[in-house]
Amino acid sequence: MNARVLIIDDEPDIRATVEILLGRAGMESMAAESVRSALALLNNQDFDVVLTDMRLGDGSGMDVVRWVADNRPATPVAVITAYGSARDAVTALKAGAFDYVEKPVDTTVLKRVVQDALQLPRKLAESPAPGDATTSDATTSKVATKLVGNSPAMQQVRDTLTKLARTQAPVYIHGESGVGKELVAREIHRQGARKNGPFVAVNCGAIPAELFESELFGHVKGSFSGAHADREGLFSAADGGTLFLDEVVDLPLTMQVKLLRVLQERTIRPVGSNHEIPVDVRILSAAQAPLHDAVAAGKMREDLYYRLNVLDLPIPPLRERSEDLEELCQALLARIGERHASPPSVVTADALEKLRMHRFPGNIRELENMLERAVALQTTPGVVHGDQIPRHTAAITTGTSSGHAAPATASSKTDRSESETERAHRSDGQPVDIDTELARSEEQRILEALNATRWNRTKAAEKLGISFRSLRYRLKKLGIDEK
Repeated sequence: MNARVLIIDDEPDIRATVEILLGRAGMESMAAESVRSALALLNNQDFDVVLTDMRLGDGSGMDVVRWVADNRPATPVAVITAYGSARDAVTALKAGAFDYVEKPVDTTVLKRVVQDALQLPRKLAESPAPGDATTSDATTSKVATKLVGNSPAMQQVRDTLTKLARTQAPVYIHGESGVGKELVAREIHRQGARKNGPFVAVNCGAIPAELFESELFGHVKGSFSGAHADREGLFSAADGGTLFLDEVVDLPLTMQVKLLRVLQERTIRPVGSNHEIPVDVRILSAAQAPLHDAVAAGKMREDLYYRLNVLDLPIPPLRERSEDLEELCQALLARIGERHASPPSVVTADALEKLRMHRFPGNIRELENMLERAVALQTTPGVVHGDQIPRHTAAITTGTSSGHAAPATASSKTDRSESETERAHRSDGQPVDIDTELARSEEQRILEALNATRWNRTKAAEKLGISFRSLRYRLKKLGIDEK
């Protein structure tokens, strides 16, 4: 059965042009000239895709976007905006539009948008409200997204992720180091219309400033010293798919201007070239803090902020989803076992209790490192006991009288206040400052990574999952350079 497209525009010439284009592509179409006539058709018929102009005689295309989002959530809507009306496009994307096309309409772009929309699943997966999922629904969702855990926080992430995957809008993912931001980005890609295209991830903090432009846009032979051949950039490599910009706040301001232009024009110009190349890329970006913090600090251009932060997805830290700890341990131990070609180990109750006392400043990445070390030290094959969990784990708590960690809060200010005033106790009863213990834990992990990479700082930063710039700062702060 041919795809059916509803075209909404008050200009007869545009309606006719789009109908001809879609007809040549083997699609059926119907046309409406107003919001009223469009809603009448949508109330009585099913369409695979809706294309609507933003400015109509009796209303706005936003009226159509909102109606479809509320009444036909499985039907993707693309909006047609006046050239340069970025604000209209962003507003539509936030309201649930799949994508947008600028006037004058480029037939190649329009065809691509419709074809991408048709790649979406025909039925929208209804995500249960956090805490209301049945066992079968939770299991299905978990398998679909590969995100471990059924805590309310993770149910909310899954629900939001599924909705974001159905648009082409840029998404900004933020959360502490080690929470799994790249995994979430990959799941957005995997569940979206571009799942058959490439997923290209780039750590903006690991690229030297002078190489950014060449890395992102490519270069032509002879454009600079050492350019012995044409080189494809990461935007071209991601054409038809998704480009994930991790640690995007590390982009130099000069590159931010050029990235903004690419997002507006959807073209790139390789270094040394006089020609622009069209690119079809969805941008996902990530960093540890909300992007407006970077704008306030002068590290991010405000105009780029509005382009990258169209949709926002916060990822909770591990301390806010402690219910998932046992399931995470099982999944990570299975991964560790696969890595070492051995059966997965199991974690005992006393080991779990010891882990629950830890605040995990390094989140899931830190948990995996702990478990890998515990597996290496285990005395009973296939079993991780409490005495194999690193000793510092039990000390890094908020020290309640019951021996359990105090409930974590989302406020970093509160966390700092607790670490300054509360005390943990060593086994000999002597009080120890938590900040000191955290610094020792951080220093130990950094030294382990440096030793494992023979003090190659670039590789150590990759192993730790942080940017080279961040590692250099921490080395200086901890005085490791002097050791």
